[in-house]
Amino acid sequence: MEKPKIPGKTIYRLSIYHRCLRRLEDNSIETVSSSSLAKAAGVNPAQLRRDLGYLGTFGTRGLGYPVIELADAIREVLGREHLQPVILVGVGNLGAALLRYDGFKKEGFEPVAAFDTVPEEVILRGISVPVYHVDDMPSFIRKNKVKLAVLSVPAAHAQEVTNELVDAGIQGILSFSPTVLEVPASVTVNSVDLALELEQVSLFT
Repeated sequence: MEKPKIPGKTIYRLSIYHRCLRRLEDNSIETVSSSSLAKAAGVNPAQLRRDLGYLGTFGTRGLGYPVIELADAIREVLGREHLQPVILVGVGNLGAALLRYDGFKKEGFEPVAAFDTVPEEVILRGISVPVYHVDDMPSFIRKNKVKLAVLSVPAAHAQEVTNELVDAGIQGILSFSPTVLEVPASVTVNSVDLALELEQVSLFT
């Protein structure tokens, strides 16, 4: 019997559950309740159970989920045995800093290319990831079947670039552009507005 296709937003939440389970594993915790795992992931227990339902039957009432077994099942779905390719668009100061971040591979992601309007200038800054002109982005995405992108372009151009990413097949976007992006329901966008986050922190100081 063919397994149901897992929605993109469920895949995103499974990735969060996997990270939480890894932390539990590192602390030698063998089982976790649905309420505890849901709280750690920032979702309600009912949503967690619906998401995990795509994986099959896990957990025992009153005992919880086996941490290692559940993490392995999610890892198989996410394809974490292999690094997931990611592209970055907009290699200014922030974009360059993100490309130099060495934590992506630890979480199962590999920046495979970056795109900018002046790639020759970016290359001179010693970026190790291949940098191409933004015009080459759609064909690269299709050829390499990339599904994830990091967006770090000025707000004025963010929606235009997002449209190109979606049309080329990108299904998940992490945006550092300070603007609200419109995408189809099948595409997941997480926005990080650094100025807004700093403003929120300042309220508690």
